[in-house]
Amino acid sequence: MAEGLKKTIQEMHRLTPEAFREAEKVPLIVVLDNVRSQHNVGAVFRTADAFRIAGLRLCGITCTPPNAELHKTALGAEQTVDYSYYEHTTDAIRELHKQGFKVYAIELAHDAVTLEQAIDAHRDDQPVALVLGHEVFGIADEVMALCDGCIELQQYGTKHSLNVSVTAGIVMYAWARALRADVAPNYDVMT
Repeated sequence: MAEGLKKTIQEMHRLTPEAFREAEKVPLIVVLDNVRSQHNVGAVFRTADAFRIAGLRLCGITCTPPNAELHKTALGAEQTVDYSYYEHTTDAIRELHKQGFKVYAIELAHDAVTLEQAIDAHRDDQPVALVLGHEVFGIADEVMALCDGCIELQQYGTKHSLNVSVTAGIVMYAWARALRADVAPNYDVMT
């Protein structure tokens, strides 16, 4: 491989933490319902930063910053991405509904729609929250009951589940990409 093929920090147009906080965000909240792995939580923070997601809601046993294990995968994104903690995920969902959010569970469930169908159906200005659940048990039934719908990622192999941070990455990327036209890039390059 030839030298100089990788971008430099300056060429990446990274936002400073201050510029990130001020920049317009994709109107999407990710809710973590009792995610047990600190590394998964850190990875979700890092992905939320990468796609300039509006924020995270950390619920139940989901760890919160400051946390050394979370930091290993977040790499500082826990200092830029807006988040709040709720003891009960149901309280987070109720609060999001009061704020006008449409809330969707990401889960293998009856009557689920595909991610593409959900994005295509949601082309209005209503903000969206996506709920991801525990690595073994998924989203709690009482949380599912409060959601406005369910989105299922179609899978074609022998396994029927993905790691929660991988799932979060897929849905944040797809949703941010679909809504990105509405969010103007704000490039304040780090020096």
